[in-house]
Amino acid sequence: MKLAHDLTPALEYARTRGLHALVLARGDEVLAQEFGDGFDAETPHPLYSGTKSFWGVTALYARADGLLQLDEPVADTIDSWRADAWKRRVTLRMLLTLTAGFGFGGLGASVPTYQRAIETPLRDEPGTRFTYGGIPLQVFGAVLARKLGANMTPHDYLRERILKPAGVAISRWRQLADGTLPLPTGASMCARDWLAYGRFVLARRHELAECFEASQVNPRYGLAWWLGPFDSAQDKPDLFYASGSAGQALYIVPSLDVAAVHFSKSSSYRHEAFLKRLFT
Repeated sequence: MKLAHDLTPALEYARTRGLHALVLARGDEVLAQEFGDGFDAETPHPLYSGTKSFWGVTALYARADGLLQLDEPVADTIDSWRADAWKRRVTLRMLLTLTAGFGFGGLGASVPTYQRAIETPLRDEPGTRFTYGGIPLQVFGAVLARKLGANMTPHDYLRERILKPAGVAISRWRQLADGTLPLPTGASMCARDWLAYGRFVLARRHELAECFEASQVNPRYGLAWWLGPFDSAQDKPDLFYASGSAGQALYIVPSLDVAAVHFSKSSSYRHEAFLKRLFT
């Protein structure tokens, strides 16, 4: 994969699809940036499901801190799951790879509270099907919350262990009806900060490598990150990205030391179409 010699087609594609912000950087060098509709590099923007990209990274930090193991059963923490033949087989890794067996749902305004997510029945046998949705991340949040105890929430842990060291901040995070913050969606960041988070992940890509390993069920999805084209020589993704509805994206290309942020409000924006113009 190589960066296109002429970035004009990629920029024009973004401009014509509700562009709010586009910043492309290689190392510390900003190669291109465009803004529209009153946005700039400091304007907060909702990430929507791009919010998911925080939690695979958080899980690996929590494992390093001795809080959890990716392949431990949820039922080790959530007692009520022990009596369910399918639920007692679900692991934290399955939650993060969206292969736990939950049906589609739990996105946008329908994100359930931790308790409602825990009580949601499984639709499919664990580990057999990838189904996009927010419920698995809420169950992961419930598990992590119990492991952290009363004095720290999953979002506190994310802020202290990852965001502060990365030098970035969440501009705002919407609340659920019970006052908690959702995991699969809800965060807003400015383009500058989301790019900095991408650079932080890029710099630690080797220690975070499990985030970018596909499950057996879906070769295009890791631990809450979408995976792009694979390097056939190494069988590793040459691109991975966070994705939110209406064109929100954080693209990372390790082989090129490139990270890019895209914000927009468009139902017609397609990652594949943009990336085809950006890379060759």
